[in-house]
Amino acid sequence: MRRGAPAHVSFLCSFVPHSALTGQDEKGVRSLAASLPAADLLLDEVVTASGFVAVTVPGRQPIVDAFRAQWPGLRPYRGRFGARSVAHVTVAPVADNPTATARVRATVGSLLPLRTRAAAVQLVVTTEEGRRPRFTAPLGGPDGR
Repeated sequence: MRRGAPAHVSFLCSFVPHSALTGQDEKGVRSLAASLPAADLLLDEVVTASGFVAVTVPGRQPIVDAFRAQWPGLRPYRGRFGARSVAHVTVAPVADNPTATARVRATVGSLLPLRTRAAAVQLVVTTEEGRRPRFTAPLGGPDGR
């Protein structure tokens, strides 16, 4: 997770470059978000991967998969975690330091389980000024159901 960024599940990181983003892409994001339900989520499993500690979000895997199917030419994380990376919230980068990994894992594990609600998708673009939200689209249509 980047400093200052709220906890989030990335669906397609990186998405269409800001300079190439079209109205059709935006319409596709809004339409797909509207077709998928908002959901209450249970976060209860800490995982580690190369360079970070995360909490899995299995309740969001179907939406991650739907976004990836809509834009099959995009490779999430430049293919670093394979064709189908697991839906997750990154907690901390740990640079493959076993001591730091164990400490972060234990601290995060002591805070679980957590319950939250996923009600919207946010399209974030990278500009010369950094990452910025472009728009938020409710899951399940205008009223988020």
